[in-house]
Amino acid sequence: MKYKLDELTATGAILLGRITYEGFAKTLPAVEDDVGFADRMNSIPKYVVSSTLERAEWNNSTVIARDVAGEVARLKADDGGDIMVAGSQQLVRTLLDHDLVDEIRLMVSPVVLGGGKRIFDGVRRKKVLELAGLTKYSSGNLVLTYRPVAG
Repeated sequence: MKYKLDELTATGAILLGRITYEGFAKTLPAVEDDVGFADRMNSIPKYVVSSTLERAEWNNSTVIARDVAGEVARLKADDGGDIMVAGSQQLVRTLLDHDLVDEIRLMVSPVVLGGGKRIFDGVRRKKVLELAGLTKYSSGNLVLTYRPVAG
């Protein structure tokens, strides 16, 4: 499945863990695509959560080294648009534990790998989610959109 620019139109910033950031920062600056997805990814503000990364070299990138929950809460309060998190399993767990997630989009691909990580492993409290949307692509991929249920 190719990403589409509309995936990023409502996004005001991207929040990434160090490993995901390093992968994106290594490849996306050199990517050119017809729809402008790479241009948008390269220009949008990016916040990298890391206790080991000293500097973020990719354009418009800032490192968040401490008080992740507090910094993300401040970003959300700034109302600069949606904040997207791509990958970054440990970061997502932290955001869930601090009730900082408004929506989760899970991409399901019709491939059985026979192993892997449990995506919500380590979340400290039970979270009830409701299905808010489903998008099916011709490739067979699905994007399931969930929102946390209050209370």
